[in-house]
Amino acid sequence: MTESKPQDLYRDTVFLPKTSFPMRGSLPKREPEILAHWARTGLDERLHAQAEGRPSFMLHDGPPYANGNLHIGHALNKILKDVINRAHRMAGFAVHYRPGWDCHGLPIEWKIEEEYRKTGRDKDSVPVLQFRAECRAYAQKWLDVQAAEFRRLGVQAEWDHRYATMDFSSEATIVEEIGRFLLNGLLYRGLRPVMWSPVEKTALAEAEIEYRDHESTTIHVAFPFIHDPTPGRALQDVSAVIWTTTPWTIPGNRAIAFGPEITYAVLRVDGVTDEAPLEPGARLLVAESLIAPFCAAAGITEHYVLYTLPGEALADAVCAHPLRGEGYDFEVPLLGGDFVTTDAGTGLVHMAPAHGEDDFALTVANGIEVPEIVLDDGRYADWVPLFAGTHVFKAADPVCAALSAAMERANQDGTAPAGLVARSTLVHSYPHSWRSRAPVIYRATPQWFIRMDGDGHLRARALRALEDVTFVPAQARNRLTSMVAGRPDWCISRQRAWGVPIAVFVEKRTGEVLRDPAVMQRIVDAFRTEGADVWYSAPAARFLGEDRNPDDYEQVFDIVDVWFESGSTHAFVLGRDGLPFPADLYLEGSDQHRGWFQSSLLESVGTRGVAPYRALVTNGFVLDEQGRKMSKSLGNVVAPQDVNDSLGADILRLWVMNSDTNDDLRIGGEILKQQGELYRRLRNTLRWLLGALDGFTEAERVPYEQMPELEQWVLHRLTELGGQVAHAVRSHEWVGLYGAIHGFCASDLSAFYFDVRKDAIYCDGADSLRRRAARTVLDHLHRCLCAWMAPVLVFTAEEAWTARFGEADSVHLQAFPTLPEEWIRPDLADRWTTLRAVRRVVTTEIEAARRDGVVGSSLQAALDLPLSAEEAARFADIDWCELAIVSQASVTVEPGAASIYLAGTDGADNEAGGGVGIHGAPVISAAGGHKCARCWKVLDEVGTHAAHPELCLRCVEVVESRPDRGPVA
Repeated sequence: MTESKPQDLYRDTVFLPKTSFPMRGSLPKREPEILAHWARTGLDERLHAQAEGRPSFMLHDGPPYANGNLHIGHALNKILKDVINRAHRMAGFAVHYRPGWDCHGLPIEWKIEEEYRKTGRDKDSVPVLQFRAECRAYAQKWLDVQAAEFRRLGVQAEWDHRYATMDFSSEATIVEEIGRFLLNGLLYRGLRPVMWSPVEKTALAEAEIEYRDHESTTIHVAFPFIHDPTPGRALQDVSAVIWTTTPWTIPGNRAIAFGPEITYAVLRVDGVTDEAPLEPGARLLVAESLIAPFCAAAGITEHYVLYTLPGEALADAVCAHPLRGEGYDFEVPLLGGDFVTTDAGTGLVHMAPAHGEDDFALTVANGIEVPEIVLDDGRYADWVPLFAGTHVFKAADPVCAALSAAMERANQDGTAPAGLVARSTLVHSYPHSWRSRAPVIYRATPQWFIRMDGDGHLRARALRALEDVTFVPAQARNRLTSMVAGRPDWCISRQRAWGVPIAVFVEKRTGEVLRDPAVMQRIVDAFRTEGADVWYSAPAARFLGEDRNPDDYEQVFDIVDVWFESGSTHAFVLGRDGLPFPADLYLEGSDQHRGWFQSSLLESVGTRGVAPYRALVTNGFVLDEQGRKMSKSLGNVVAPQDVNDSLGADILRLWVMNSDTNDDLRIGGEILKQQGELYRRLRNTLRWLLGALDGFTEAERVPYEQMPELEQWVLHRLTELGGQVAHAVRSHEWVGLYGAIHGFCASDLSAFYFDVRKDAIYCDGADSLRRRAARTVLDHLHRCLCAWMAPVLVFTAEEAWTARFGEADSVHLQAFPTLPEEWIRPDLADRWTTLRAVRRVVTTEIEAARRDGVVGSSLQAALDLPLSAEEAARFADIDWCELAIVSQASVTVEPGAASIYLAGTDGADNEAGGGVGIHGAPVISAAGGHKCARCWKVLDEVGTHAAHPELCLRCVEVVESRPDRGPVA
């Protein structure tokens, strides 16, 4: 008889695993099928009905921009939100997640204009309503595409109740929010420098700016003093020298700032290089501590310090503009400024009021007029002497040429230096438009602002509101509070066409904005029924009413900043349709501290007095595997659509939750391959559970108190994990949780518990307490793991659930299991940590015996385990055959030996007490006897039963007691 034949005889008596859950996930094929099944069975509607009467959890969606396919950052953010929403739903909350889209603004205008440029059309010749209609259609197209892509990622949401900033109801709410600021006095129109894009011809918010390296021309320029207030005439025939990285602002200069606490020096030039514009004898004023670098830059080889004087002595001093006599004949006063430092330059800063925040604030405070010399496209206006029509980014050469000519004239006339002292270049971080990638400028134009300070105290109230907000990670609090504390007034106007207009009127006679609630209400009502287009199509009289003459008012057509729009989204989602306000959570990328987090805070505090969120969670950015930013030119872009098609959305979702989302994340082919391996282990765990649970019924269930200790330990570990899940739900701190679940599946279950218990599950009798207890634990494991994986592996968990309970049910309708407190057993945790350590020592010896050819498998092994007396007493109830998966085991107690497996023992102390030292290592030998054809253990008892000579006695009992007992041959 061959060896396989008796094994075949008893194959049907072994409880081999059986399940319809396949080993391979085939996710790209299976996931769309599951999505279709959910749609057919109305899962979303069932979830909505299930939410009735539950406490609410509200995560308000930050709107992505409806422009192009989703990128990996979108996927990261939406998956995080979906995991949190699903987990809260399974924790017993009513979750109403309404996805949103940002649809207005410059990027979409830019796309439409690109199409115009391709066909030679002029945007300015297109009627505004036609242009807006094309923008709306473009946004709608990409909104629909992105919604489908989010759904493919497994994101569950109330898709039929999504919001978009271009919906008529949304546009009405946005203009209503503008009206709130109008009526509470925080909205005003003023002339201030703002970030301006000459390419896009509009003001930009800080959140629309990115900083990139840029090479700028730097110049040192001499301004001759024409009024010297010092008692000793220290400034007579002296020129103040400034340094700037923006030569194009020289025509806009109206003052020079000094530091009142800085010490300045008047130096005489005694020697220069051949190329230096200065001549010996020239007298110059610079900060004393910056003389050396200044002389090096100006080509001054020898100098002598004539005087030093405190900065405060420069008050009331006046210079002439270096281009005096060529249309720049105004005085240039010196003004004290606390912002002046000696970090670089000369300690003297030239002030162009229209082109810098400090410049504007200091000059306006001193009654200096703000000149408007730069047009919206970046060209100097026609009234600018010498440079009319020149673009500011091409102005360095003509400005330097004019300043060089001025210096030559001063040298020829023997007067104080006036003009170019030195020219160089500097590569530095410079603001660029994130859309056009073009550099921007500061430009003072009339804009609409929301006042941060003064009446209303918006800044102070916003900072107080943040004190009650939870931040994850905690250090993000400092970033947002510092940004709010240091920001200027909020410029909310843009000079574009696609957006919600700042629908207000200004009285022409007084220049005052009209603050009339009745007018505002008529505007809001019109927007609600006809959308923002009505502002462009209806006569002003419709809004102003019969008691006002439209000719007396200017109708404002600037559109509102898109950050104001998205910051207002709480107003058209929260606090409506039974949804709560404020939201429990906002979750976005770390860049939103200067964007949506901040605009939402200011908008809500400004109109309602409270923050719109109770907690803020921040995720990092996605980089490639080398830590580089993703770029088409580098070829390192990972598109979520490609991952879905090649690996499946569940792999992408697993990558998100296995990453430290508080920091920047990395992704690429190798990383996704690793996630695939982790997924395979999780799937195999579920498959093993399902196979081993085949036919499980409630009649098999064993009460906890009757379970073997090993099963109680598994339930202890399961309950520990349940506590981690509950903590993540409460705290929004998810980093590490799914790594812990994977570790539990791979180490505690697959590599240990399943390995130890598969003999009992496969070969014990159906009524065996050990087998029933193990299957009871497997039932708990299956239910818990499916539930805990469901927020992340939304498709796989559903497949693993329905494989057991049928497709009429869904894991996403289940609650997280409530696990009894009695399952928490720290004593068992310590004991089984020790036992597993001993087992690892034993298995190491078994592997060595296999390599040496002593045994072929662990079941062919006999174990002799030397222990100390204390160890033998502690481990007296342990079945070492079962734990080590060997056929035979014996324990040898070595009297007086140290207890090396027990914590807190010391072999050296034992030897000092007269013991024999540490005991020996486990000894592995070939087991004597015969191999059982059913369980494969090698035992002496095999062959002792006449009817079943191929079986051990345990297997004989099981075969003989089968309810369908019949001949096995």
